[in-house]
Amino acid sequence: MTSRKWRLHASAAAALVAGGAVQADEAAAPAATLKPSVVTATRLEQDAFDLPASADRIDAGTLAQAGPGINLSEALARVPGIAALNRQNYAQDLQIQSRGFGARSTFGVRGVRLLADGIPATMPDGQGQSSGFALGSAQRIEVLRGPFSALWGNASGGVIQVFTADGGARPEATASQYLGSDGLRKTGLKLGGTAGAVNLLFDLSHFETEGWRAHGAAQRSQLNGKLRWKPDADARLTLVLNALEMPQVQDPLGLTAQQLRADPRQAGDNALRYDTRKTIRNRQAGVVYERQMGRDELRLMSYAGTRDVVQFQAIPSTAQDAATSPGGVIGLGRRYGGLDARYTLRGELAARPATLSFGANLDQMQEVRRGWLNFSGTPAAPTATGVQGALRRDERNRASNADQYLQGEWEAAARWTLSAGLRHSSVRVRSQDRHLANGDDSGHAHYDALTPVLGAVFHAAEDWNVYASYGRSFETPTLNELAYRADGGAGLNTGLAASKGRHFELGVKARMDEAWLVNAALFHARTRDEIGVFTNSGGRSAFQDVGATRRSGAELAAQWKPLPQWTLYAALTLLNASYLDGFRSCTAAPCTAGSAANTTPVPPGSRIP
Repeated sequence: MTSRKWRLHASAAAALVAGGAVQADEAAAPAATLKPSVVTATRLEQDAFDLPASADRIDAGTLAQAGPGINLSEALARVPGIAALNRQNYAQDLQIQSRGFGARSTFGVRGVRLLADGIPATMPDGQGQSSGFALGSAQRIEVLRGPFSALWGNASGGVIQVFTADGGARPEATASQYLGSDGLRKTGLKLGGTAGAVNLLFDLSHFETEGWRAHGAAQRSQLNGKLRWKPDADARLTLVLNALEMPQVQDPLGLTAQQLRADPRQAGDNALRYDTRKTIRNRQAGVVYERQMGRDELRLMSYAGTRDVVQFQAIPSTAQDAATSPGGVIGLGRRYGGLDARYTLRGELAARPATLSFGANLDQMQEVRRGWLNFSGTPAAPTATGVQGALRRDERNRASNADQYLQGEWEAAARWTLSAGLRHSSVRVRSQDRHLANGDDSGHAHYDALTPVLGAVFHAAEDWNVYASYGRSFETPTLNELAYRADGGAGLNTGLAASKGRHFELGVKARMDEAWLVNAALFHARTRDEIGVFTNSGGRSAFQDVGATRRSGAELAAQWKPLPQWTLYAALTLLNASYLDGFRSCTAAPCTAGSAANTTPVPPGSRIP
């Protein structure tokens, strides 16, 4: 099997923004120019054009044109290197990949770090959820890819940040209604304004759909609020509140190829019998204090939240009869929070401008995870299915990370800007099993890494930049990936190592005639101890380290503003993602790691799905 398996992703669109009345004298019309794209990818506000990294910004106007603001995938199609797959299944969330990282996630987001208003939406173990992003009140989305993603911690492929807009200068209220096929409806209400030193914005929305597929109905109610107070000219205090309710979201499950050909709108096997569904309740609050101290800046952040989930799965009742089965109903009660402190110095080094930022963050998560049978009666002849039955799992889990980071930028010469960063990450995971009837699955793991990044920008001309960057990444297994051992024994899968990668990027950025913006990049990433699925049977997924992998490719993004009312853009991605080492994957139960029985070989050079 050849290793040269390339995947091509492309998107193109034209956006028309309504302007004022057309003037008869076209010569008097304003020139069409592209505004600088200011991002905070390096934790400092900078024009993305001058960064040694691939960073994109999607503004509120573009978000409004992309769709109704239900899914993050609506806007990410214009970003090269990003594949945001909308499963049309609101019980499973989006699958987001960045340069091939995150592909193994069967639910939620892995390999890409998520933040909302500077507050992590990714837990300390690396598992994130994008459903909490309130796109209706977003001012912008920032997307960072490549080596500099390592500066944000436990992520390999990239960073996605969503920022809430400020309220207007005067009190205002905006109501919106979006209607679509299959019973789709989204209703929104925004309230905002400024009173003296206080600015606020509250966004309430309700979304519901009957689903394109059978058993695919969903509801989502959301509140996003931001209050900002400026006690003086040099300080500001921001309070962010988020609430999410998703009651009884139906899960239509996946289809086989034969089922897809016969009827793509049908529900998967056992979805109706076991009434597969998911209920989510999320609450979060955060506060950010920022103070300008001359040329320097201090930033302090604290947040806390809760997440409660109940999910009914379609695991057959006979499969749950196994002693090690966790059942077919998941109950999760999570409490999480964290702190971040950062100080930024601005000065000179060798009579040239320089900036240095240093800080530390601590994040922790505690959860009660339980599992029950999804039926009553006997496994062979259940009296009812899709109900909460006997207890089969009861755990107390903890995950935490303690990180320290340092990063700087120096204008070494008139045409050269150098960037560097270093981050130390320490991630600890612990599980205490309180249901010992099926063995003691308690255990703990500790992962530690030092991840440096380096970058250089050569300002070839006022409108031409050439850059190169290098970095190391660090991605730990999640609690879900540690839950079961590949050899079938009791306890956490503590033999699972964190994957570590080396990333390289070379790029060119050009502005032409103030109406064109072109970004082109070549990238290469090599990872060791990549994590992959070994077996998935009876509600238990066991993971293994599958050796080294390689992800190489190219990205091209172009924007053209021929007229003030028009912006055209195009994005192109070429990706080759493959396994460098061979490994074995389970095909039928029983199978255990180290045995060839009931397994199939995956040879070197196979494409990463």
